[in-house]
Amino acid sequence: MRVEIIDDRERWNRFVEGQPTGNITQTWEWAELGSRLGSQALRLGAIAEPGDIADPAGADANGAAYQPGDLCGALLVIVERAPVLGRPYLYAPRGPVVADPGGPALAALVARVAEEARRTGSFMLKVEPNVADGDATWLAALATLGFVVNPYATHPRRSWTLDIRPDEATLLANMKDKWRYNIRLAGRKGVVVRTANPADEAAFTVDLATFYTIYRETAQRDGIFIHEQAHYDDFLRLYGARDAAALLIAEFEGTPIAALIVARCGTVATYMFGASSNRERNRMPNHLLQWTAINWAKARGCHLYDFRAIAEVLEPDEDMYSLYTYKQGFGGQSLFTLATHDLPYQAPVYWAYRRTLTAKRALVRWRHERELRRRERERAGETTGTRAGNSKQGEKPENDAKSAVAQPQPHPITGTDMSGGSQAL
Repeated sequence: MRVEIIDDRERWNRFVEGQPTGNITQTWEWAELGSRLGSQALRLGAIAEPGDIADPAGADANGAAYQPGDLCGALLVIVERAPVLGRPYLYAPRGPVVADPGGPALAALVARVAEEARRTGSFMLKVEPNVADGDATWLAALATLGFVVNPYATHPRRSWTLDIRPDEATLLANMKDKWRYNIRLAGRKGVVVRTANPADEAAFTVDLATFYTIYRETAQRDGIFIHEQAHYDDFLRLYGARDAAALLIAEFEGTPIAALIVARCGTVATYMFGASSNRERNRMPNHLLQWTAINWAKARGCHLYDFRAIAEVLEPDEDMYSLYTYKQGFGGQSLFTLATHDLPYQAPVYWAYRRTLTAKRALVRWRHERELRRRERERAGETTGTRAGNSKQGEKPENDAKSAVAQPQPHPITGTDMSGGSQAL
C-alpha cells in the first residue's frame, strides 16, 4: 500500500461519496473552502499495490486482490492552529474514509500523515471518523495506531437524521402533527420557496447577497459569529458546480424572509446553513424550507437527510437541546458518532493543549449554566408577578411550564451557525 497526494477531483469525490464513511467534510471542495480561509489542506490517498487484499466490505465485494492503482482509502487533513498555544496541528473532519480500519489503508495513511506533521511542525493528528459510537473495529484499529480518546469533540458527535427513502405521504405522516401542520400553514399563508439558479449569474449574485443579508440579521439577533459573505458564495459555487448544493429562499409576497443551504455527499444530504428574518416569522417559513430541502435531496437519489448537530446529552438543560426539540419533529433518529481521537506527536505540547482545552470547555459550561440560572430567575419573577396579578383578581395562579430554550439557537463553543450544525473550517 502506498500513499500519494491526490490531484484528481473526480477520482477523489467518486471514492469519498461511494464509501459508507464518506462525509461532505471529506470532499474535494471542503479543502478548497479551507484554503480560501487561509488554511492549508492535504488530500492523501491510499493506493493499492499488487498483493493488497480487499476486505469483502471494501472496494472489491468478492474479497479478491485490489487492482494495482485502485484508491482504497482517503484522508483530507487541514492544518489548524490551537488557540492560546498558537501551535499547528492536523485535523481530519469526519475522516479518515476507509472501508476496513483494520486493513492496510488506514495504517498507511496515518504513517504518511506523521511525515507531514514533521514537515509542518504539527503536534498532533485529530480524527473524527464518520462511524457510529462504540464501533469495536475502529476503536481497536485506532488504539493499535497510538490514538487516544479526546472527550471534547470539534465536530458535534450527535446529529439528527431522517431516512427519506419513503414516499412523501409517509414522510409527512411520520412527522409530529404540529410540524406537518406548519409545513402546510406556510403555503396557506403565502410562503413560496424557490431554488436560486446558478445558471443566471446576475440573479444568482443577487440571491447570494440576499441570503447573507438575512443570515447577518440572524447573527445579530442570536449573537453568533458568521464568516464574510465570500465564504458562503464560495460554498455554493464550488458544490453547485456539480449539483451538490442548493440555496433555497422562502418569500412572502416577493420578499425573502428565510433561506437555507443544503448540500449532498453520495446518498446523504446535509442541512448546512439556515437564516431567518425577523419579519413574518409567524408564517413558519423554516418548516417549509426543510421540507423543500428534503424533496431536493430525494430528487437526487439521496437516502438520508442529515439535520446535523443536536445536544450530545438529550436533557432539557443541555446546550443545543432546543435543536433536538425542533429537528426531531420532522421524524427520524439520533446518530451518535465515535469519540474524537488524537495522535500526539509532541507530548509536552499535547499535554498543554489538553489542559487549555479543558479550561476553555469548563468556561463555556460555566457560562451556559450561568445563563440557565438567569433564565430560571426570570421565570421565577414572571411566575411571582403572575400569581400576584391573579391573586388581586381572585384568579387561580397558573403553572409556568415555559421551556428555558424554546427555539433552535446557535452553538456557543464554535461560534458558528449550528441551526444546521455546520463547523468552522
